[in-house]
Amino acid sequence: MKTRSTFFISLVLASLAALAPFAIDTYLPAFPSLAKALGGTNLELQQSLTAYLFPYAIMTLWHGAISDSIGRLSTLRWGLGVFAVASLGCAFSTNVETLWFFRAIQGISGGAGNVVARAMVRDLFEGVTAQRVMAQVQMIFGLAPAVAPMIGGVLLGIHWQAIFIFLFLYSSLTLIFSQIYLPETVPKEKRIVLSAKNVLSSYKSVFGDIEFLKLTIAIGANFAGFFVYVLASPVFLLEHLHLNQNQFGFMFVPTVCGMVTGSYLARHSAGQYEPYKVVRFGYGWMTLAVVSNLSICLLFKPNPFLNIAPIAFYNIGMAMVLPILSIAALDRIPRLRGTAASGQAFIQMLLSTVSAGIVIPLIWHHISGLALGMFGYLILGLFAVSRSSIWKKPS
Repeated sequence: MKTRSTFFISLVLASLAALAPFAIDTYLPAFPSLAKALGGTNLELQQSLTAYLFPYAIMTLWHGAISDSIGRLSTLRWGLGVFAVASLGCAFSTNVETLWFFRAIQGISGGAGNVVARAMVRDLFEGVTAQRVMAQVQMIFGLAPAVAPMIGGVLLGIHWQAIFIFLFLYSSLTLIFSQIYLPETVPKEKRIVLSAKNVLSSYKSVFGDIEFLKLTIAIGANFAGFFVYVLASPVFLLEHLHLNQNQFGFMFVPTVCGMVTGSYLARHSAGQYEPYKVVRFGYGWMTLAVVSNLSICLLFKPNPFLNIAPIAFYNIGMAMVLPILSIAALDRIPRLRGTAASGQAFIQMLLSTVSAGIVIPLIWHHISGLALGMFGYLILGLFAVSRSSIWKKPS
């Protein structure tokens, strides 16, 4: 595949994958304004994240199977189309309950882009090239959490409704470009009949593969370690670090620079170093960052630079190992790649949903509590990956 074509395909795939962080992060600066306009509390606005994440996690179990059945592009048309309409519903909500409803519709449909993007990377590319493209997609995707809150802050200057109008336009344009630049990678003769029985049978194969499960749990736990701070950012930044709603970039710019740096290193280490060496180095780096983060929280008063820097360094290691773990997991189930991609996304979003609805409200009252949350997810990821074959030196 020509380099120019690969670049445009990677850009569109990254845009599809980035829809999820845009849907989560863009409206975070608007929480105070939303609470005032809709007559809700901070906790009720926090639960709008859960209203999005829970159906997102559940539907990721279906998006891959649907794309294996009706094709990747048809799945994108339905998913992004419904998401665009739901974004308009959020924009014109008049109370918290209506916002919850349309956020849930966004969650039901928004995962299609992420799942299809993961599957199509492996559909279109092989070996080291697949690893490099996955890293390139991740590098572009990694900019979303930094850009989204800043866009949200700017749009908030117009009105909080402008944030959801932006999501409507983003999803609509991404749908148009995906139809122009992406090929259909599941021809009719390779499609699988969609039924509850077939889906259950497929997931029995996917989640019955212990190696796939170990790698997928590691991916989800690594991401959740950072996502603790993303989901708790209104409290972390506004209350603990005493920043204002226009200063969300203070956290998201350096943390995403860390993610982009790690993705760059992953892309250029592909084919140069054995995967197990990169994975071990990445986890060593993450461990150092997490221990530093916890020590800073326990020894020093809250400070934007000191408390944000370790999170950015953590993301370097997380992004370094992600392409290797993701490709290795998808390669375990080549016949059901869409379903396997759904399985990956489901575990990742399930952990994030548990964080948003249960873990974060319990730990966000203290800055050291958030550091302990990141530490706990690192331990879970390290436990899973250290028992997988990717951790071991080839004999």
